Amino acid sequence: MSSSLPVGELLRGWRQRRRLSQLDLAGEAAVSTRHLSYVETGRSLPSREMLLRLAERLEVPLRERNRLLTAAGYAPMFGERRLDDPALAATREALERVLQGHEPCPALLVDRHWTLVSANRMVPLLLQGAAPALLQPPLILNLAQWRAHLLARLAQQIETSGDPTLIALAEELRGYPAPDAAAADASHADAAAVAVPLQLRSPEGVLTLIGTITVFGTPVDVTLSELALETFLPADAATAQALRRLAAGLPPV
Repeated sequence: MSSSLPVGELLRGWRQRRRLSQLDLAGEAAVSTRHLSYVETGRSLPSREMLLRLAERLEVPLRERNRLLTAAGYAPMFGERRLDDPALAATREALERVLQGHEPCPALLVDRHWTLVSANRMVPLLLQGAAPALLQPPLILNLAQWRAHLLARLAQQIETSGDPTLIALAEELRGYPAPDAAAADASHADAAAVAVPLQLRSPEGVLTLIGTITVFGTPVDVTLSELALETFLPADAATAQALRRLAAGLPPV
């Protein structure tokens, strides 16, 4: 959503994205429906407190809350530091310890656009033996299922955030060569399941992994609010043993 829009239009866009009526949102935020209507149409300017309360009820991301505040003429509330900022040194070290602590399970840290920020030492080990050109031959054995799963995750994030970069990423992923349509369609229902396995070919044989995603619970910094830690856990005993064998060759931390 563009920050050049009036604050009322931005709020209405978020309300519609969350599929709430004015009556529903007014009730949740403890404001009158008439006042909310006036705010959305530009006839009234919300107070800073009211705006933050509406944003919280709408689960607006911190980055977009700053844009709402700016559009209403208020100063942004949430800081945004680079991850290499000295003020985040302790947080950065904690994240690295968490990544290391997941070994021998692969774990990686990504930002809001799915850009890799950091990873533990197990991630490169899974790519051993892969050719440079897009890691050919394919390492993912259940590519149709995993592709559908990733596209479903992206669609959910796009629905939540409306981020244009994620929209472009989804289009890019759809443009890559895909398994036959029948296989992809057949796996679409499975892709929405709680745990979609990732099956990888590795030097230790086939690894079957289940991914988990962890985010900061109560961030007040935009950068931290947009980080996600993805860990791949063994889905069977054979995979657990294979990961331990791979990790055995790592030097001590």
